[in-house]
Amino acid sequence: MVLQYMNHLDDDEFQKAIRELRLTKSIWTIDLAYLMRHFGVKHRFCTQTLGVDKGYKNQSFYRKHFDTEENRVNQLFAQAKACKVLVEKCTVTVQDIQKHLSQGHVAIVLVNAVLLLCELCSSPVKYCCFLPIGQKCFCRNPDYQGHFIVLCGYNKASGSIYYNNPAYADRRK
Repeated sequence: MVLQYMNHLDDDEFQKAIRELRLTKSIWTIDLAYLMRHFGVKHRFCTQTLGVDKGYKNQSFYRKHFDTEENRVNQLFAQAKACKVLVEKCTVTVQDIQKHLSQGHVAIVLVNAVLLLCELCSSPVKYCCFLPIGQKCFCRNPDYQGHFIVLCGYNKASGSIYYNNPAYADRRK
């Protein structure tokens, strides 16, 4: 979504990059940093954990791929500097995000989809507004559900942050 927004997306080139970077169905944030680097997109990757956080191993969302992905992901972190992928261990505040967005930038953020709110949905949410009508919402499982969204703006008065959800790419929340 971000590459398309920045006019860096050619489907053949994207598929080639996916193969070269050996991206699988299990995409981690570090994978996105390598993908941005591959396409020459200036970016900043902030994380609280340099490597895989073993605390997520038993979460249902990670359980299936955790053991096979742990070494791959840790290796990407270890090689990041040599591959010119900037990784910073830091915390990002809402004010940092607002400043970044106010400069015309976007941000890819890993969130717990269970906690996403949409002002367009009624409460309680029976179906997620990000999915086609009638499809059960993936994000109402009480366990952690890691999901990437693209922050694209904010409302200073209400404090709301607008985002695009790749699960439903043509709507802004």
